[in-house]
Amino acid sequence: MKFLDIGEVAEKSGIKPSALRYYEKVGLIASTQRHGLRRQFPHEVLLQLRLIAMGKAAGFSLEEIAGMFGINGAPDLPRGELHQKADEIDQQIQKLTSLRDTLRHVADCPAPSHMECPTFKRLVEMAGKNGARLAKRKVSGGKVVKPKTVD
Repeated sequence: MKFLDIGEVAEKSGIKPSALRYYEKVGLIASTQRHGLRRQFPHEVLLQLRLIAMGKAAGFSLEEIAGMFGINGAPDLPRGELHQKADEIDQQIQKLTSLRDTLRHVADCPAPSHMECPTFKRLVEMAGKNGARLAKRKVSGGKVVKPKTVD
């Protein structure tokens, strides 16, 4: 079985050797041997690196991603956490879609002044309400909770 040295892994994955060494240090990937001073990796490391990149893009921390790799680096994916992250991404998509639509309306609005446009005023009002609602929440331990009210 031919192994890939760290330079080949870096070239094929697009990940810098320093990042590969760090991933190895924190247990995300493992080299199997050395050829001189160069780390040697099995071909499966490329799939692991794709999974790591996907996890990072989805918003998982490296620690969370490391927890998803079971024995011998085989993925042991927590389906509940993946569903939760997918729901969070859906919420981001909705917010970004609304923002995109607002920007397009503002750019294309035929009104002489945006302050004369009822659609613009409605969009700004909705954005203000959504922003106020988010400001009333705080993040605690990774979960969004409503703040305590003071009587």
